Amino acid sequence: MQESRDIQLAMELIALGARLPILENETCLSRSRLLRLYKEVKGTPAPKGLLPFSADWFLSWEQNIHSSAFYNAYLCLIRIGNIPTIEAMIKAYRLYLELCPQRQDGGPVLGLTRAWILLRFIDSQLLGQTRCKQCGGAFITYAFHPPHNFVCSFCHPPSRAVKKRKLSHAAADNRIYNLRQRNMCNVKPC
Repeated sequence: MQESRDIQLAMELIALGARLPILENETCLSRSRLLRLYKEVKGTPAPKGLLPFSADWFLSWEQNIHSSAFYNAYLCLIRIGNIPTIEAMIKAYRLYLELCPQRQDGGPVLGLTRAWILLRFIDSQLLGQTRCKQCGGAFITYAFHPPHNFVCSFCHPPSRAVKKRKLSHAAADNRIYNLRQRNMCNVKPC
């Protein structure tokens, strides 16, 4: 019974873009079985190499907005649902993919591997959340970041973000921009 659940979970994670170390960590399946399953689901061998390991990636302006959106969705699911953390991660990631604009190459800014690593960084207290003093939103920062002076990238975007926004025609991006203009984007997280 557990093996069939692990196979289903592995297939779902592979379809979302999980790398082999994530599958090994989240399931009890052997490495050889996971390699065969990966090839069956994706049609290509599993990518080799180490997982990205940089907390700084989550703190640059665009990645921070996307990481914060994913993590806030994850927290809401954990708080209101009685579901395992891996299921909450998958559901939050699917919600993120549905609501957040994609890069120009069609891929998400926050891949599943980085989303999984973000949760590990937060569990190990390398990263945490801090509320913006202007809009009240909760954003990813280093753990134990002084809370009294933090301003998010929505309230104080870098100049390159403004230039990039002018080029973006994504529906979600425009909705957020319009809400910010009308001061309606200070929705409190769950």
